[in-house]
Amino acid sequence: MFLWFVGTAILSVWFVFRDDRFDYRLLIVGSILPDAIDIFSGGAWVMHSVLASIAALAIVMIATAGRKPSRRRLLALPIGMFMHLIFDGAFASARLFWWPLAGFSFDDAKLPSATRMGPNVLFEIIGAIILFWAWRQFGLSSQTARQNFMSTGQLRSKTEGLSK
Repeated sequence: MFLWFVGTAILSVWFVFRDDRFDYRLLIVGSILPDAIDIFSGGAWVMHSVLASIAALAIVMIATAGRKPSRRRLLALPIGMFMHLIFDGAFASARLFWWPLAGFSFDDAKLPSATRMGPNVLFEIIGAIILFWAWRQFGLSSQTARQNFMSTGQLRSKTEGLSK
């Protein structure tokens, strides 16, 4: 799954923060990072534990102490990782989500998205619909808007741009 994680992360963060300076590029990376790393490691592993997202958040907070613009930009990465855990339903597996508090063994834990193949098709369709909405909402058919997104990671709503 890809579109589901990207779409739901963008939609959720946009509705909650409405921050013109938020870096959605790093959010997207964070939203797919847990699966990307765990797939290459051979199955569900530490990236689907809340500990990995908390550690990423702590690293960003410590590494950017006193550098507010860098912190603002880099916080998008752990936020995306948290979004992935939510929209993957990682919390449904206590052994995986609460590692190492629920035990140190991952045994043959499967990626949460790999355990629900049927619904994944529906989730990907919903993700595509959300991304289509985002394309229109943020005016990404405009080359200027796309260039702004690629260079800054920022998305500006067409309707918000009219009110400012």
